[in-house]
Amino acid sequence: MASGEGEEAGDEGHRRPRRGMLKMYYGLDEENSGATSVDPCNIDGAHFKPDVYLSKLLKEKALKDLMGKEDEMIRDIKALDSDMQTLVYENYNKFISATDTIRKMKNDFKKMEDEMDHLATNMSSITEFSGRISSTLQDRRQQITKLAGVHSLLKKLQFLFELPARLKKCIEMEAYDQAVRYWSKAKQVLHQYQDMPSFQGIQADCEAIVYELVAKLKQRFRDRDSSPQQLAECVDLLLQLNEPAEGLYEEFLSHARQKIDEDLDALHKQLQILSGEAQPEAERPADIYLNAPMDILEFIDSGCNSFLSNICLVIASYNDMFLNREQEDENLDAIALKKLVQFVHSLMEQYFDYVRRRVQLEKDTGDNTILVRALDRFHRRLQAMNQLLPDTDFSRAGTDIVSKAARDRIDYYLQSLKQHFTDCLTDVRQNLAAPKANRQEESSLSDLLNNMHTSLVEQIKSVMTNLQAFIASDITFAIKPYFRDPFCGQGVREGLVVAFFKSITVTCAEFCDGTGDKGSAPPALLLILSRMCLDFERSTIMYLLSLADEQFMVDVSGGNLTTGTELCNMFKDAAQLLLNHYVRVQGLIISQMLRKSVETRDWLNTIEPRNVRAVMKRVVEDITAIDTQVGQLYEEGVRKERSSDSSRRTFNYSVSRQQNRSQWNYAPSIDNSLMSNIQKLFSERIEIFSAVEFSRVSVLTGIIKISLKTFLECVRLRTFGRYGLQQIQVDTHYLQLYLWRFVSDENLVHFLLDEIVGSTAHRCLDAVLMEPSVIELICERG
Repeated sequence: MASGEGEEAGDEGHRRPRRGMLKMYYGLDEENSGATSVDPCNIDGAHFKPDVYLSKLLKEKALKDLMGKEDEMIRDIKALDSDMQTLVYENYNKFISATDTIRKMKNDFKKMEDEMDHLATNMSSITEFSGRISSTLQDRRQQITKLAGVHSLLKKLQFLFELPARLKKCIEMEAYDQAVRYWSKAKQVLHQYQDMPSFQGIQADCEAIVYELVAKLKQRFRDRDSSPQQLAECVDLLLQLNEPAEGLYEEFLSHARQKIDEDLDALHKQLQILSGEAQPEAERPADIYLNAPMDILEFIDSGCNSFLSNICLVIASYNDMFLNREQEDENLDAIALKKLVQFVHSLMEQYFDYVRRRVQLEKDTGDNTILVRALDRFHRRLQAMNQLLPDTDFSRAGTDIVSKAARDRIDYYLQSLKQHFTDCLTDVRQNLAAPKANRQEESSLSDLLNNMHTSLVEQIKSVMTNLQAFIASDITFAIKPYFRDPFCGQGVREGLVVAFFKSITVTCAEFCDGTGDKGSAPPALLLILSRMCLDFERSTIMYLLSLADEQFMVDVSGGNLTTGTELCNMFKDAAQLLLNHYVRVQGLIISQMLRKSVETRDWLNTIEPRNVRAVMKRVVEDITAIDTQVGQLYEEGVRKERSSDSSRRTFNYSVSRQQNRSQWNYAPSIDNSLMSNIQKLFSERIEIFSAVEFSRVSVLTGIIKISLKTFLECVRLRTFGRYGLQQIQVDTHYLQLYLWRFVSDENLVHFLLDEIVGSTAHRCLDAVLMEPSVIELICERG
């Protein structure tokens, strides 16, 4: 057993170095290099000692464990042998391929050595032949050089003598560039030998021909049908013929302006057609449809493709012909650039004016998509122009036009929102004015309020969605800070949303000033508006402002922006103003009935009361209707605790008044007016026109206070008989039976009604009060 293990350990000792070398060759040791240990019993370590490992196993393991360890090691040995065979097999093809490559390289190098030897032999032969030729021609070299010089001179002389004929031929063939090359090549020689008679004749003939050439080039230069390439060629040839550059600047720009003016005239004609100043030309009926007015996108495309393209071509050609060429005088470049800038500016101002007027015609359209696309193309083309003419900034002027168009759209949408609000008010007024029989069941005040509120919110959201086209990600001018920040902050947020909110509060204030058409608004409309302003203050304003800030990424910390709190306070004040005015209007309506009922009756000669007057029934009916109306929009509110005998209060008052009356009878020395005033000192002061709270009971309390106070003041201006006093007793008791339930504090109604009866008794010539039981019987029967 031990010997078998020793043999296996020996085999393992031979295999391990091979396995280690393979790992070292393929870099497999590096992965486990950090795990290397100095343990002599670590079979995978570099310091492994078989004897120590074997002795340790014999000491620590039982026979069964040793046999299991043997089986495990045999499996590991087989696995390692299999791994080595796999590695050898995988790399066998690579070894074979490398061997073939090395063999092929040896053959190729051998062929290259043969070719290099052959090349060296050829070079030696060439060197030898070159030496022989040089030695043979050495004596004749100077003679050949002299003859070559004579031959060259003769050719030049022949060219000079033939130059006039060649120039004429080139002019006839319209080969002007060839003629200029001939003249440029010969003029220095002719100038050098101008003292010789023979050359003087040639120079005179050539100058006459060149003068004719200059005239033909200028004629082509002034021809309107000449293409830009022909113009550039003419300018280049004229400059080579030493024509003055300044005159060429003017002529080139003048010629270019003719074509550009045609483009501007076409745009101006479209403007006249769109504004109704002119009619489209039509020789045939079909031409009316073919020559239909352009929309804004077609107009901008036409201007970009014709005017801007041509002016860019002119600038590029001008730069190539005059600014990018070397000139002896440096001042000429400054003059040329100045003329170009003046030329371009005058045309661009006219073009900007046409674009501005065309965009202005789009201010009343409902859709922004085509307008924004047109403005984007306009802005892109202007940015390209800045690269051609760096000293100008046309994109800024274009952005001003874009910004003006955006502001016009905001103003248009603001007017649309105001008109929509006016339409909503008109619909509400028409619905309120319709006969009750024609109204639908759902047309209650709450439904009218909800419909108007929802319509306004949706309209504002729709407008903001339409304006988002100006800040889309694919729009070039939308990323410019000098456009985006003013458009989003001062434009959409302040100029549209906030301005519309403020206009609503202004309109509501006009309903309360009592002048004009708005001053005669129906009371129900005032009530609806007050509730709408309150709803806006509580939630809608903050929601719409947050929506605008989110959609348009407004920096609210930048300052100069209206806060939501300020708007909420404005709407709360408007709601309070409307509700106060509603109370005054309704109180005035009821007061008018009470005043007429008092002023038109003869209280001295009236008959004994048998019924409640009809006007008092009408007052109760109207207040009940107002209570129902207010209850549709406002909550109940807080009431003071009511007494259990509210409907019986007049009886107590009558008793007290009878007691007072007996005091008046048995103590005539006491002034009754003084007694009444002393009693008022200890009663709570009632403020008639105080601010109304946003609740149902507060609104009704305000209306009833105004009505009863008017009743009291009218009574103080009349004189009453016995039955007149008793009729007032019946009327006030009837009012007390119903009005106490509408107010926040029933003592208020009791006090005012007591004041009315007391004031009546004070102004009665025969003050005899009616029995309470009789009053109750009449009121119950009424």
